[in-house]
Amino acid sequence: MEQTFIKINPADSVVVCLQPIQQGTAIEVDGKTITVNQDTPAGHKVLIKDAPEGTDIIKYGYPIGHAKHDLKAGDWVNENNLKTNLAGTLEYTYSPVNEKLDIDDERLTFKGYERKNGEVGTRNEIWIVPTVGCVNGIAEKLAETLRKETGCEGIDSIYAWHHNYGCSQLSGDHENTRKILRDITLHPNAGGVLVLGLGCENNQPDLFEKLLGDYDKERIKFLVVQKVEGDELQAGMDILRSLYAIAKADKRTDVPVSKLRIGLKCGGSDGFSGITANPLVGEFSDWLVAQGGTSILTEVPEMFGAETILMNRCKNEELFNQTVSMVNNFKEYFLSHGEPVGENPSPGNKAGGISTLEDKALGCTQKCGRAPVSGVLEYGDRLEANGLNLLSAPGNDLVASTALASAGCQIVLFTTGRGTPFGTFVPTMKIATNPTLAARKPNWIDFNAGQLIEGKPMKELTREFITKILAVASGEKARNEINDYREIAIFKNGVTL
Repeated sequence: MEQTFIKINPADSVVVCLQPIQQGTAIEVDGKTITVNQDTPAGHKVLIKDAPEGTDIIKYGYPIGHAKHDLKAGDWVNENNLKTNLAGTLEYTYSPVNEKLDIDDERLTFKGYERKNGEVGTRNEIWIVPTVGCVNGIAEKLAETLRKETGCEGIDSIYAWHHNYGCSQLSGDHENTRKILRDITLHPNAGGVLVLGLGCENNQPDLFEKLLGDYDKERIKFLVVQKVEGDELQAGMDILRSLYAIAKADKRTDVPVSKLRIGLKCGGSDGFSGITANPLVGEFSDWLVAQGGTSILTEVPEMFGAETILMNRCKNEELFNQTVSMVNNFKEYFLSHGEPVGENPSPGNKAGGISTLEDKALGCTQKCGRAPVSGVLEYGDRLEANGLNLLSAPGNDLVASTALASAGCQIVLFTTGRGTPFGTFVPTMKIATNPTLAARKPNWIDFNAGQLIEGKPMKELTREFITKILAVASGEKARNEINDYREIAIFKNGVTL
């Protein structure tokens, strides 16, 4: 008989419907018969014990909020009768839980592009990076011209990463823009970069160049169009042709999996996210860390309610303190704008079965498996420590994915239950949480984690997932690349002049 629901943790007071359950249906849970009181959609929760008003509702073994009013066993638990427990900033105590990963180092390789500084790209592309949004049009025209002229023969692609910033910004926003553009310019997925400046912007090209540090001057070139006598397009094309000739000579070679840096992201989540796709990504993350590689978890507001799990996995107290600051600083950011810290989930999340931010967070954080936290990064920082890292960035899909790639990730794994087409400036693989989405949107989805609820064992599916990711790392195009859906977004907080 096909399974109709799942109880995720023995301590849970709800079960999750694996398919729609009609009102009046009797289900057997822990030896007790419970009658479902309302038609309950797939991915949503059914209460399995009475919950008087104010009682915590337990899922994943943790509270996901409390009952707004008296609830009876069999009730459909959703955003209308469940309220978050989240409030303001908190004080935390470090109680380390460092679980050792019993995973063999398989010493596998993928075919990547080795760069002069030791970093490895999964792509070999030509990029144009505007220092300011005023030159976006020129950047796009240059990219279009080079694509037509070369057909991208011998390289993977040619892109201009347009954005709205680089001028009329103050303090933190200005530095965020500069850091993200620096990170893109230095990213190993680019075989050649033209940094395109205007000349009068706040993000002055000569100061931006200093921000790059000791960079590869053969592969990163600057052009300030206000200084060009005559046709800036011709001047830009001269530089791009030289960069193209260099990048075209690059070849993929076998490099160890330890060189992989993978971003972990979810968006358009549903009630299956914490059951299928996120645990699958967590299995991969642990496997990658055991191979000496690196994964990064971000979306700090979607850690609220599950943050102590991450804090106690920090390798030392310094990392714990950094994680506490990261979480509380983001809560202060919400509060400073007069917004509650629990203003989440989205309408699509709620429709998919996620009722509170704690519900979302406890599913979201499963993407990083069980590995200890080895590093904590501020927004715009570049990776330094191998292993699992935490990155400060919001939950917004475009901003968070850009931040992951900017930190140094060559690929982003993006789990989704509702579906989304977009991609950032590195391959952005979509992992469906349920078979229905995978069947409806095969042009968006790279991998179907919904096979887990159809009975495929996690161990078998994880091996297939590893094989797929290494194939993409070695050059197989992700769906967003095939569709040519790629863009960047930079976090903005303050005043625009």
